[in-house]
Amino acid sequence: MPLMATVPESHTVPSSSSAILPKPTTALANAFASTIYRRSLHFPQLTGLKTRSQSSSTVNRSLVLVSGSRSRLSCAGRTVSETQDPAAKVPAVTAATWKSLVLESESPVLVDFWAPWCGPCRMIQPVIDELANQYAGKLKCYRLNTDDCSSIATEYGIRSIPTVIIFKNGEKKEAIIGAVPKTTFTTSIEKFL
Repeated sequence: MPLMATVPESHTVPSSSSAILPKPTTALANAFASTIYRRSLHFPQLTGLKTRSQSSSTVNRSLVLVSGSRSRLSCAGRTVSETQDPAAKVPAVTAATWKSLVLESESPVLVDFWAPWCGPCRMIQPVIDELANQYAGKLKCYRLNTDDCSSIATEYGIRSIPTVIIFKNGEKKEAIIGAVPKTTFTTSIEKFL
């Protein structure tokens, strides 16, 4: 099950005069506590990769979804994170197209078994895109979302993702499991061209 996080719409921080702090018990704690009571509390506000002090005690945050292939996280009106669909360049293969695109292909086929919630899958996405461009015309590359096509993933014994399988003449030839360097993929591909 993927982990999910929520972003609060607003959060109010009490001012230093209304903050309740425990009574200090040692001389060092007395000195520290008196310093805290004399200063006003300011919390940093996230703006991208930099932080800045905020004079207001309310921080507004919102999550804005933009189209089906992109999402944007905004904080105080500024974009702090933007993502794209990881399967944007290499075409997807589904249960309906599996036989015609993979098993009946005359050229070798590389299939990336992935899921949208998988961090390592997103890490190797640019590598798979580069391989698709590098071997265009010699090798066909596809992505299979294991959440959408679990029957195919089960049929080929996919127990962890990312898993990349190379097929030739409709047969599974080699499986590469995990986020590995591009050279590992290249070495495996070269065996079957």
